[in-house]
Amino acid sequence: MTHIERPFDMTRLEDEWLEADGFGGFASGTVGTLRTRRYHALLLTATRAPGGRVVLVNGVEAWLEANNGARYPLSMQRYVPDVVYPDLTTSLVSFDTKPWPTWRVQIGASAVLTAEVFVSKATRETVLRWRLEEGAGVDSETNALTLKVRPLLSGRDYHALHHENAAFNFNAQTSSDQASVDWQPYGDLPVIHAATNGVYTHAPDWYRNFCYLRERERGLDFSEDLATPGVFSLNLADGEAVMILSASGATSVTQPATAKAAAIRATELARIEQQRRDALGSRLQRSADAYVVSRNEGRTILAGFPWFTDWGRDTFIAMRGLLIASGRLDDAEAILLEWSGTLSEGMLPNRFPDYGDTPEYNSVDASLWFIVAVHDYLATRHASAATQQRLQQACEAILTGYTKGTRFNIQASADDGLLSAGTRGVQLTWMDAKVGDWVVTPRIGKPVEVQALWINALRIAATWNPQWQPVAERALQAFHERFVDPSTQALFDNVDVDHVKGAIDRAIRPNQIFALGGLPFPLLDGAVARAVLDQVEAQLLTPLGLRTLAPSDPAYRGHYGGSPLERDGAYHQGTVWPWLLGPFVEAWLRVNGGAADARMQAKTRFLDPLYAHLDHAGLDHLSEIADGDAPHAPAGTPFQAWSLGELLRIEHLLAGLATAGA
Repeated sequence: MTHIERPFDMTRLEDEWLEADGFGGFASGTVGTLRTRRYHALLLTATRAPGGRVVLVNGVEAWLEANNGARYPLSMQRYVPDVVYPDLTTSLVSFDTKPWPTWRVQIGASAVLTAEVFVSKATRETVLRWRLEEGAGVDSETNALTLKVRPLLSGRDYHALHHENAAFNFNAQTSSDQASVDWQPYGDLPVIHAATNGVYTHAPDWYRNFCYLRERERGLDFSEDLATPGVFSLNLADGEAVMILSASGATSVTQPATAKAAAIRATELARIEQQRRDALGSRLQRSADAYVVSRNEGRTILAGFPWFTDWGRDTFIAMRGLLIASGRLDDAEAILLEWSGTLSEGMLPNRFPDYGDTPEYNSVDASLWFIVAVHDYLATRHASAATQQRLQQACEAILTGYTKGTRFNIQASADDGLLSAGTRGVQLTWMDAKVGDWVVTPRIGKPVEVQALWINALRIAATWNPQWQPVAERALQAFHERFVDPSTQALFDNVDVDHVKGAIDRAIRPNQIFALGGLPFPLLDGAVARAVLDQVEAQLLTPLGLRTLAPSDPAYRGHYGGSPLERDGAYHQGTVWPWLLGPFVEAWLRVNGGAADARMQAKTRFLDPLYAHLDHAGLDHLSEIADGDAPHAPAGTPFQAWSLGELLRIEHLLAGLATAGA
């Protein structure tokens, strides 16, 4: 639980919170209430779950008016070039994320207002609530407080920006008591429904030139105009003020039509949502729930918030911790079955695009990670005989396709049994940054982690089909013969580079760690295992994860930032990835043993910095990446599925080792 108290830590104002709806939509924002990204919104819905995301309600301008005319802001806005108004910082008392984002704001000399927001996963509604704290003194300066709320609307694709235009429809359809309102900014978008226990006054206007700081830092357009159709007035003297936001088509529940009904409904939604979250378990498991969403009639995992959809590779890596290690086996089964239906030419897709239904099959490792996830799931003995057979058949189809050859020159080599892959202009491994026609790390040939995955997949399949055992043994022997660098005893990153026999890549990257950890079957032991671990620890380990390239390499980039070209050029050239700590910690334990003192050392050295990071950037979550150079500032998406998933998986591993050693 992230908790900040007064004196308020002003460095925390731009840390971010997330409330996901389970269908690809979400609400998100910052501790200081400033929107710093185009993705920050109160009502962002997926029209074709989990894709087709549109922003409907970007935020609100909220304030209190006292009977003497005094005005107390409850929200802040940033305008171009960098003007913040109004200023809420001096009155913020505290912020907390449990059970959901909650602010306490000083009002006048003696009153404190609590404001909170949550998304009801049962109904996909965003609920906002405001109340004066019980027992808080309300003096003559602040009595008869009226809450004023102006919704700020757009109606745009969540990757886009909105600007003032004559086509925006300000028309409002109101209930008889003026408490509930419908708007439809553009005819092809869902209707926005706002239910309150206040009174709506129609007063159309434009708020112009909002400035989104994170977008500016990313070298993207960062200015936006938002429409505000009117203002709600809510009397806090009557008790809690509420606003429930929803989109047509996103929920099938009957919307409250009166002020009294809205207040009752907000209370009931809070009760149901509180129970749901309490049942999830730990802080990490509550956060993990955000990434599990609906797709078609099944389930999938979003790779991260706010801009990622579901990626095959990320899904199969993340689910091992988010779901399987956490005991959410029904969800794990549904996701594996949903993805197994997308097999084509022995491959699973790497990504479902935002638009259209044609998946992209540009990955050599996503299908192999699927087999690893199947292994972990079947080991729980949760699957029925029919499900087990279906998943094993999918694994067999992948291995057969890879053996015979499939897209992008993916094929088991006849000479050594290792898996070769790659064609110019296509990024196939997890190091997949591409700008235009420039593939930053092409890694054509036989990348080291692909071999670790291939051999593991063969050994997994051999547990139910012995024909794969000799294939695995042959590939493992070739791996030992071809990947050990005689000068360091660590591993090459790639052999037969660009399909040139004998060409090697000695770049020191974290991919070699998968020969030791992160997969069911380690490929190394003894001196070579120690050499790999020592090299990775000495040159790549940081408190937030592993660097993607050693600082000694001329191509190393220690800072991730700037334009898209600059960022993609650094993405796998030194940038730190927290998810890689999972394979590293498992490798470290395999080399150093799982005794109690080793487990405690691993937790203190490697996991405690990740736990501390839960209180920064994406609150209660782990970031996608961080700078390679100290102080390793977080970057990329602030909410990343496989970062959190690997932390959960290693927690489960440490607990299992402790039980085994008891």
